[in-house]
Order: sequence, then structure tokens, then C-alpha cells
Amino acid sequence: MIVEAQVRDYGFSPAQQDEIWRRWREGQSFSLIGRALGAPMQYARRFLYQSGGVRLTPQTRSERHLSGSEREEISHEIAAGESARQLAKRLGRSPSTVSREIARNGGRDRYRAASADAVACERGRRPKQAKLAQRPALRALVEAKLALCWSPEQIAGWLRRQFPGDASMQISHEAIYLSLYDPRRRQAIDRSLTQRLRSARPMRRPKIARRPTGRGIIRGMVSITARPAEVEDRKVPGHWEGDLVMGTTPSAVATLVERTSRYARLRCLSGESRARRPGWRESRCAPPRAAPARLTDPRGRRKAPFRAPCGHR
Repeated sequence: MIVEAQVRDYGFSPAQQDEIWRRWREGQSFSLIGRALGAPMQYARRFLYQSGGVRLTPQTRSERHLSGSEREEISHEIAAGESARQLAKRLGRSPSTVSREIARNGGRDRYRAASADAVACERGRRPKQAKLAQRPALRALVEAKLALCWSPEQIAGWLRRQFPGDASMQISHEAIYLSLYDPRRRQAIDRSLTQRLRSARPMRRPKIARRPTGRGIIRGMVSITARPAEVEDRKVPGHWEGDLVMGTTPSAVATLVERTSRYARLRCLSGESRARRPGWRESRCAPPRAAPARLTDPRGRRKAPFRAPCGHR
């Protein structure tokens, strides 16, 4: 079953709607789109949200397909006894196109232009009924894996391995995404499962907006493999590991654990901003100065100013 999606324009003209979609594909934010169009940001967000971030293009007939007037001419000339090859030459079409058109719509004796055009329009409707709506067993498997926080890519790969010779029990990850986000496919799957995706977004972001920007990359980071081998066996004291536990207040707790004795020291930080200061390592509890000190810090952008080996153990 295909559900007709009603799209509200929110006061945007067709030209403005095209501009919204163009800017959305470029990865612009709602606020930028709203400012460019001189409209409230929430109007742009609601306009995009109603379609799940998937543009619902109106159905149009390709010039490659036969038009209604061409089918009327075919019907008249068949009644006059003209052959399919003569019809094709007159219409500027391939003879096979005309012969297939006649054959699939009842043959020369029962061909009717109006019914043939209506059937062709129905065949060309998009989207077709989603595969998940046609196959309840496949839908149940996909919904179960999504509930376990599997990504559509993982589900598609798992189905190929579990049912290698059964195409009816396989589906692409793109079809799963469209079933989740396209409102015309809302009967195909439980759309609340978008909350179980890693992004947990209620609408789909354009691909260009998902490209890596370089943010969060630690420049010149020293790998954990660079620390001495004696650290691994925990026999030599004085090797410490630090970590930073972040809360939601924001709040933070700095931890320091000596690898040999497992002696741990904690320091409560008053806020996230203090943890981001370059000198936070000195401000927290440091290893005893009498012991040889080597410190391994965790990965994270807040530790980017340091070049000590990073990594969790």
C-alpha cells in the first residue's frame, strides 16, 4: 500500500521550495536556510521534517514514453487496419515500442487508448510498494535488528549471509533507510525505530552534510603503541593512566590509576571548562614525584594540546 503524502508549503512558493531543497542538499543548517529566504527557521525545519528529509517529487511522464495523444492515434489507425511498423514510422517511434504497446493492452482487437494510458500511468507510479510491506517475515527481522541498534548496513550484510540464495529475504540498506524516513512508505516499517539508529534523527541528512569535516581529529597524536614495553607487564611501578569522566551538568571527574598497584586517585572538577584548560594535568592530582612517572592519557579533543601517548587500557 502506497500512502499519499500531503506536503504543506508553509507559505513558501514553488521557487522557494526548490531553493530550500538545494540548500539542504548542500548541507546548510535550518538557520542559514531561514535567513536566506527571510523566513523563520522553524518554518524551514517543519517544511523539511514533514517529508523526512526525502524530497517528494511529483510524478511526471518522460518524453521517452508514449503520450495519450499517441495512444489515441494508435487506436484509430489499428481500427483502420494499419500495421504496427507503419504506425511507428508515422509516430517517430521504434516498431518494437508500438508492437509491445498493442500486445500488453489486449492486442489489435481490444486495444483502447484511454484504458492503456491509465494502466501505463499506474505502472509508472513511484514509489512502488516497499519490499518490507510485501514481506512480513523480512520486516520482522529488520525491525528486530533495528531494535537492537543494528545499522541498516549491518542488517543488509547479515541478511545476505543468512539467506544467500533467497532474494526475497534480502534488502539493501538504502531501502531500509527510505522505509524509515519516506512518509509514503510509512506502512512498511515502524518509523519510531529511527530513534534506535546511531544518529537518532527523525529526518535524513543529505550526504554532503555527513562528510567528515576534520573536526575532532587530534593533530600529531602519539599512539599508545609508542609507550615502553615495560608498561604492559605491570611489573615496574610508576606508570599511570589518566582518564576524564564527563557528566551532563556539565561536571567532570579526573581519574589517575597506577598500573602496578592499581592505586587510584580522583579529583572532582567544577565544570567542563576547567577540564579543557591546557594546564589541567598539573591542576589535578599528579603521580608522586618520588616514583618514575609516565602517564597515558585518553583519546579526545580536550587532550589535544598534549603529545603524550593516548589510548584506553
